[in-house]
Amino acid sequence: MRLVSLFHSLTKFEWCLWLSSVVVVTVSFFLSPDKNVLNLIDSLIGVTALIFISKGYVIGQVLLIIFGVLYGIISFEYRYYGEIITYLGMSAPIAGLAVISWLRHPYKDSKEVEVNRHLKLSTWLTLLFLTAAVTAGFYFFLKVLGNSNLLFSTISVTTSFLAASLTFLRSPYYGLGYAANDAVLITLWVLAALEDPGYVPMIFCFVMFFINDLYGFFNWRRMSKRQQGT
Repeated sequence: MRLVSLFHSLTKFEWCLWLSSVVVVTVSFFLSPDKNVLNLIDSLIGVTALIFISKGYVIGQVLLIIFGVLYGIISFEYRYYGEIITYLGMSAPIAGLAVISWLRHPYKDSKEVEVNRHLKLSTWLTLLFLTAAVTAGFYFFLKVLGNSNLLFSTISVTTSFLAASLTFLRSPYYGLGYAANDAVLITLWVLAALEDPGYVPMIFCFVMFFINDLYGFFNWRRMSKRQQGT
């Protein structure tokens, strides 16, 4: 019942965005010559997670953890080791920490998280330093593993770490970070689909993710202004 009540809180636009995302990923699945049911399930969980994250609801982070586990399995099939390590070893654990952070910082008595409107300069510098360190470390590690499409996989690690960290910090800029990550992932799965059309649904999945994450950024900015009473 709780999940149903959260759906009831969606605006008409958010309903349209979520339903459009569901339709696009479902249609792309049935049009794919190689119907991998796991791709469909993961995509549906992903778009549902993002619409709730854009509302600042902690259930979105819980669903994102499930998405990350399934996405790691899918990535393993194509030797995208960077994606496996990124989502299972980094994004999913950070999402777990975000669940704790969001539960500790609700906006008043609502289900909505309190937006961290301004990050300190020291926080930004620390975040950028850690992002650079993670990027460098993953590049050489993935090179040794023989990761497919090394350059884009490394960029994916960079954008994913930055976005996940901003989500944990409750910053509206998480949406832009994930949108950048989505753009990289679209490129990765286009390259994969050129060899195996069965991966086409993943392209459409991340196209819808891109749109959802951009909406998340704008809605969090709106939430921030409302919470600040401006």
